[in-house]
Amino acid sequence: MPALIFDCDGVLADTERTGHLVAFNRTFAELGVPVQWSDDEYRELVRIGGGKERMRTLLTPERVAAQGWPTDDEGQAALLKDWHARKTAIYTDMVAAGELPPRPGVARLAGEAHEAGWQLAVASTSAEPSVRAVLTHAVGPELAERFTVLAGDVVPRKKPAPDIYLLALDRLGAAADDAVVVEDSAGGLAAALAAGLTTVVTVSAYTGDDDFTGAALVVPDLDHGPAPEGGTVPVTVSTLAHLLKEDA
Repeated sequence: MPALIFDCDGVLADTERTGHLVAFNRTFAELGVPVQWSDDEYRELVRIGGGKERMRTLLTPERVAAQGWPTDDEGQAALLKDWHARKTAIYTDMVAAGELPPRPGVARLAGEAHEAGWQLAVASTSAEPSVRAVLTHAVGPELAERFTVLAGDVVPRKKPAPDIYLLALDRLGAAADDAVVVEDSAGGLAAALAAGLTTVVTVSAYTGDDDFTGAALVVPDLDHGPAPEGGTVPVTVSTLAHLLKEDA
């Protein structure tokens, strides 16, 4: 049975600029962390997989000493866990409030794939509550129940390592040559390709300058794929099946 595996951030919704960045900065302000990431700073930080990992960049020796934060590994891990839990709660509330609209074509394509008998999954380095909230908002609660969700710290190495996609294939019982991934970034693409997966890229807010060499298809969104006669047509299950045949 073929499988369609979505990344979350930048794919189900363009969440980074209007979602995660806002939630990080709200968290810092609420907890007294003397940092507010700018758009330019966060554009670079999104290359780091995982929210706790992005927050860890704040723990410089100078800042740790000035703020009286823990200096040991265990203490810093606990601090980051607390920060990230609060950030996840803020972000999840934003999603529930409808502040992050789904990207075009996601619900349509997921519904088509389900009707055609494809397995559905989300594979993301973001926290599972955040991923489930975005997924439910993007495709609706009924279809969201059909997804296998793999998120957060379920693998030791995050993207661009292939671990999350290898785990997805294992959980789904799918072969790499019978699965398509939808990603939005060079790091996510690298992870999918390293797992041997055919990959469609939907370019998002921070990834327009990324190198997408190796992608089977690069589109602005799933409603605007290339048409043979010119112009655009939606990316469909037939499109995905054709890409799998081309990569076979």
